[in-house]
Amino acid sequence: MKPFSKDILHIENIDEVCNNIIAKLKTDVAQKLQRRGAVIGISGGIDSSVCMALSAKAFGPEKVTAIMLPEQDSSDDSKNLALKLANKFNVETLEENITRALDGFGCYERRDEAIGRVITDFDPKVDKAKIEIKQNIGQNIPAIFSITVIKPNGEVISKLLPAKEYLQIVASTNFKQRSRMSMLYYHAERLHCAVIGTPNKHEVEQGFFVKYGDGGADVMPIGHLYKTQVYQLAKHLGVPQEIIDRTPTTDTYTAEQTQEDFFYQMPFKEMDLVWYGWENNYPAEEVGRVMGKTTQEIENIYKSFERKKKTTEYLRMKPIF
Repeated sequence: MKPFSKDILHIENIDEVCNNIIAKLKTDVAQKLQRRGAVIGISGGIDSSVCMALSAKAFGPEKVTAIMLPEQDSSDDSKNLALKLANKFNVETLEENITRALDGFGCYERRDEAIGRVITDFDPKVDKAKIEIKQNIGQNIPAIFSITVIKPNGEVISKLLPAKEYLQIVASTNFKQRSRMSMLYYHAERLHCAVIGTPNKHEVEQGFFVKYGDGGADVMPIGHLYKTQVYQLAKHLGVPQEIIDRTPTTDTYTAEQTQEDFFYQMPFKEMDLVWYGWENNYPAEEVGRVMGKTTQEIENIYKSFERKKKTTEYLRMKPIF
């Protein structure tokens, strides 16, 4: 086993890695799934961008359909960046606004009702809201969730989120990912194509996806790659620099929120390295020395990874027969 270092996740043979993913995509879709091409949801984020670029190279842009799936809480940047990406790779785009579908499910009403039980003067017409995790991942303590509301005048109200309200808010917002996946499968079946999933290794293994939502695709070409490796592929494939430079967001709640703040609790570059250390049984002392953290901090992060992977196992389980 080679010594642990900050360069341990650098992909030296990136041409070969990309070509292998592309070849596997071709085989999986054409031979195993017997489909003619790919349908993919694009959001202007790094993961969907890399997956679309790989799909365009695997099947040719004429056999790829990129679908934008905005709703009333979506950022305007998402559409602009998604269009720039599709134009770069000459891929046809469609836009399917899912706001009315979400209204039909009661997504917004159910979410806002739960928020209002915790923060009684919450006004969904003008206030912004998001779930936050109060946790230092370097300490071995369970995550504590809070709901944060931002008033039009900039006032911030944050309160601890009881389990009942937390679960209702999450269940309500999960309608977004499940509605998007339903729309992707409509177009995939119409075009006799496969749905390309966009989760990376951390999202799959730490459970940062919605079961039968963004976790319900036919093929997941980057599910084995760390986030920092996805960025390496993005540069190699020619993904627009604006997308590479954009901070990854959840694009789920009305208030702005990064993926690091909401779920991972540490920067991707650090998390990837520590995760690699944990996954490959590097001693906490060795990883801590490289990362500038104490052995105890790394041990606590290892425990957090183990706990998160265990508690999200349900999401990765197939139906039980």
